[in-house]
Amino acid sequence: MSPRMKALGIDRLSIAERIALVEEIWDSVAEERDSLPLTSAQREDLQHRLDESLAYPECGADWEEVFQRLRSKT
Repeated sequence: MSPRMKALGIDRLSIAERIALVEEIWDSVAEERDSLPLTSAQREDLQHRLDESLAYPECGADWEEVFQRLRSKT
């Protein structure tokens, strides 16, 4: 573990507690996502993906289809 984890006492948390902490940290990042602007390359990539999905809607699958496919593999 990193020295910071030990200094903060994170290494003494149970796995479940560490997972909960990670979730809390992730949620706090998500709340402030607008403060991390996209790079121009990221914007271009997103625009390209959007354009492709609109031009070829038959090539995609909605979440429910993907979820069912994944569940059937288990």
